[in-house]
Amino acid sequence: MSGHDIGASSNGGAGDDGARRRSPAEEARTLVSSMTVGYLATVGEDGAPWCSLVVFGPTFAGNPVLLVSTMAEHGRNLVHDPRASLALNDPAASGDPLDRPRITLAGRVVQPAEETRQEALDAHVAAIPGAMLYAGWDDFTLWVLEVQRVRWVGGFAVMETVSAEDYRAAEPDPTQPVAAKSVAHLNKDHRDALLAIARELGGTRGAVAAVCTGIDRYGIDLSCTGAGQSAAARVSFDEPLQKAADVRPATVALAKRARELQGG
Repeated sequence: MSGHDIGASSNGGAGDDGARRRSPAEEARTLVSSMTVGYLATVGEDGAPWCSLVVFGPTFAGNPVLLVSTMAEHGRNLVHDPRASLALNDPAASGDPLDRPRITLAGRVVQPAEETRQEALDAHVAAIPGAMLYAGWDDFTLWVLEVQRVRWVGGFAVMETVSAEDYRAAEPDPTQPVAAKSVAHLNKDHRDALLAIARELGGTRGAVAAVCTGIDRYGIDLSCTGAGQSAAARVSFDEPLQKAADVRPATVALAKRARELQGG
């Protein structure tokens, strides 16, 4: 391999194929925590499927909470048959819609017990503040979709079924609320730092340019170009991030470490 190759060098550092990423369960929990709109599939009295646009807010365990009127067909369907599934994706994501991350949550709806109803309602209203205006109307029912199975699709030919146990045990990524803004900031103001990270920590020693394509609690993703080639690199943080405010110091630490290696 020549010094002009973009590919990983023998001392590629933290950028390796085994770099930690979010698990499918974590991906699902993160998407549920960041979305408020989905497509609810229900079963009609005649057994026919019915799909409706709905809003929701998740409980601490990741179960979507719905507030649905029986004036709506899906509201009447839930009374008749508790089986339901909810499909979610991020409509703001770029690229082919069929290549975007998405999930389907399948399970059964229940009306929360009196002692847990307020908690469920609070979860819904936290995501949909306007719902408090009609939460007490007689024709509206509070439902919790108790997730029994999750199907996660990460993109073309990337998919996995997640058990209810793994889904409940996973945590939403705390960096998700600031990830897109942080990516944009790095690409606008810190191109030199990204290139250093790509070369010294990402194993793409022949790169002449690098852009950040994603940030999560475990690390950053880079798209690197050089010598007429392109390559993706993944660079891990020293430790998983615990809150959104950790993103900036963690990326600064990566840049500092890369520049120290450059100087050495």
